[in-house]
Amino acid sequence: MDFQLTEDQANLQEAARKFARSELPEIARQLEENNTPPGRDLIKTYASMGFLGMNVPESLGGMGLGNVDALIVLEEFAKISSAVAFPIFESCVGPVKAIERFAPASLVEKVVPAVCAGKLVVAVSMSEPEAGSALTDLKTRGEIRGDKVVLNGTKRWCSGGGHADGYVVYCRLSDEPGAKGIGAVYVEKEAEGLSFGANEELMGFRGIPSSDIYLDDVAMPLDHIIVPAGGFGKLMAAFDLERCGNATMALGQGSGALEDVLDYVQERHQFGKPLVDFQAVQMKLADMKMKTDAARLLIHRAASNAENNLPSILDSSLGKCFANQIAREVAGDAMQLMGAYGYSKEYNMERRLRDSWGWGIAGGAIDIQKINIASAMVGRRFDQRR
Repeated sequence: MDFQLTEDQANLQEAARKFARSELPEIARQLEENNTPPGRDLIKTYASMGFLGMNVPESLGGMGLGNVDALIVLEEFAKISSAVAFPIFESCVGPVKAIERFAPASLVEKVVPAVCAGKLVVAVSMSEPEAGSALTDLKTRGEIRGDKVVLNGTKRWCSGGGHADGYVVYCRLSDEPGAKGIGAVYVEKEAEGLSFGANEELMGFRGIPSSDIYLDDVAMPLDHIIVPAGGFGKLMAAFDLERCGNATMALGQGSGALEDVLDYVQERHQFGKPLVDFQAVQMKLADMKMKTDAARLLIHRAASNAENNLPSILDSSLGKCFANQIAREVAGDAMQLMGAYGYSKEYNMERRLRDSWGWGIAGGAIDIQKINIASAMVGRRFDQRR
């Protein structure tokens, strides 16, 4: 058990930090103001520096690094903003990993190297109007007709909706009830019958487009079925890694807030001395440091303990739940220490607080993570319907 970064990891972290801090703050501000996603030129820059698909095998265009390596880089980008970090999130711990691990080889070779090269953006589409936390209530259907799978239904809250080039669509692929009938299909943006709702106006997550997706007899080749009916467990195994990514995006809001406010309280003077000289401020800083370090350790433990490169539901839910909670607390405390400056849109703190709340909703709400944790502790799933 070693809690130190390796020399390679430390160098990777420093490279990511240097690039993010020097190149991304103004871009992040523009994405926030305009509510637009990172441009393709920026994504290609990420690819050229090896930041996309870091934990994807080299044979598929990635760097062949570990999940912890990817999360270390993701946090440095998330400290700048959720929007500038999102392409790394999608390529390293999001839907691309489900394709890499479980899709037919023809689809893997078509999609994954293109993502790593910055030529393709892939999003996941899980939720529906009546299926969010109750994900096994999905109604979107995929029906095999000859050499095609034909999809019909409506998806909600797709991060990347209308912007991404392809979508990992969770859907019902058989008449089996609940999870037994669910699988996933890769749907290309240009597919006939696919359309999108308006870009949602959310409290936070500006620069991460979110919209409804409408599927009207959308036909895809059979090798676009990532997992068939009955593969819900595989999808959730891949999603356990995505939870670690969500947790790291939340952590980035908290650790970034701590770094910003630490500078502020040393520069800002009141009553003739720096704010940091007041004992109440010192205690608040210590609390913030303990929370962010503890969250990071939980997340990295989940990634380090992963079997077959995918974390357990217990470890990933612990990391996500705690990181989601403390990100809100740390960003809120940092805003309070900065006073009116923290509340002003001229500074990053109010955005960090808004995004922190979003990460505790996206990818499974905080309370759902607690149910996952309790289920793992007692060794059985709880039926919420009875």
